[in-house]
Amino acid sequence: MLKKNEIITLEIQSAAFEGKSIARHEGLVVFVEGAVPEDVVKVRLTKIKKSYAEARVVIVEKPSPLRVEPRCKYFGVCGGCKWQQVDYQSQLRFKQQQVVDAFERIGGFSNIQVPSIIGADEIYFYRGKMEYSFAEKEWLVEKPLSIVDGRLSNEKNESPIFLGLHVPQRYDKVLDIDECHLQSHFSNKILNFTRDFARRNHLNVYDSDRNTGYLRFLVIRESKKKKEVMVNLVTFEDRPDVMKQYAAELKAHVGEVTTVVNTMNAKKAQIAFGETEMVYLGNGWIHEHLGSHHFSISASSFFQTNVAQAEKLYGVVKELGEFKSTDCVYDLYSGTGSIALFISDAVKEVVGIESVESAIRDAEKNAQENGITNCRFLLGDLKERLTKDTEWMSSHPKPDVLIIDPPRNGMHPKVVEEIVAIAPQRIVYVSCNPATQARDVKLLCAEKYQLMKLQPVDMFPHTFHIENVALLHRR
Repeated sequence: MLKKNEIITLEIQSAAFEGKSIARHEGLVVFVEGAVPEDVVKVRLTKIKKSYAEARVVIVEKPSPLRVEPRCKYFGVCGGCKWQQVDYQSQLRFKQQQVVDAFERIGGFSNIQVPSIIGADEIYFYRGKMEYSFAEKEWLVEKPLSIVDGRLSNEKNESPIFLGLHVPQRYDKVLDIDECHLQSHFSNKILNFTRDFARRNHLNVYDSDRNTGYLRFLVIRESKKKKEVMVNLVTFEDRPDVMKQYAAELKAHVGEVTTVVNTMNAKKAQIAFGETEMVYLGNGWIHEHLGSHHFSISASSFFQTNVAQAEKLYGVVKELGEFKSTDCVYDLYSGTGSIALFISDAVKEVVGIESVESAIRDAEKNAQENGITNCRFLLGDLKERLTKDTEWMSSHPKPDVLIIDPPRNGMHPKVVEEIVAIAPQRIVYVSCNPATQARDVKLLCAEKYQLMKLQPVDMFPHTFHIENVALLHRR
């Protein structure tokens, strides 16, 4: 009988979901954190169940040939890039296999043939947005790991302010970092300047228990093609004197910054959005290109984090959609309308449905700026728009194609039912979670659809996240 905290030796066999790996011990499946397929490792068991166990690596006894040296000195602590120690081509293989596994095991499909996953040209510094958290307490790494020393006090008697990323399952402390390899070199300059500015000026951090304080988040948005940079300081209250000084000093220190925004969030919810935005430098926007279309991005806009890969993803949507100039397309979960606008030149009409009001405003603004007149965006809960609040349908033809791009948890069963009732000829289902996608596709194919193609795209190198596009034809 295995026991919790027992240390055993395992040979890692394959990759699993969420960045874990799989081994077997006396017939029991063990999910291992921090291992790579083909490793031989000593692990500490953290959870024991009847059908499986979970474990963490204690020491790698024989490293896998798939291992590479992680680029980031914080690797293994912040939890953001769980596969940075894996050769990139191997990462792609693992992700593609996970799409196959999801559709076979969850979807019940057999003999799945998946084309090669579309990888990224840039595997570092690819993100257009990074969000950092302020805290009064630092996540201290044990000395044996020697990744970063603690800085709970300093010689200059500055405020105890830390700025970085939350480690997994800990939201009261942050890992105080001075560099990240996901956005850009000058993004790191902004990060370090902001921490230094807050300490020098003895600013305090918002505390949700006391509902007092000032600093909450630092959000950096970067246009990769237009070379514009937005810095958004999210605070609990309005302090124009601080923001004016911050914007002026930041611009002098990091010349690449083009706009500085202060978002005020007076609610207890720890989110980097708020009720009010004030612009202290520039016009409060950055601009980006996707294909031939340009997009205006505000501090509160949702926009694809990896623009280069988003272009490839949308190209897949356009290819698999087999769009005709006579097609009416419904774009469900349309967000800021980036997919709708991207395909607008290939179809007669697109109707986007989205539940977030600010996203609808952005979609309409971007359509207008691009001179696109055949896209209409509707605000509302998708389930309600398809079942009860259906007046809008009378002014649009039934769709020839549906584009579906839901959140990670997939579609509500009622939405699936309504899609089957609408019965478009083709469905293009874009998903960031192959497991819930396979579940939904199984329901659609049980009624009147046939799965025709799958195409995975790697949007986030070094993470376990996978974007996958499925094409369904009505039988």
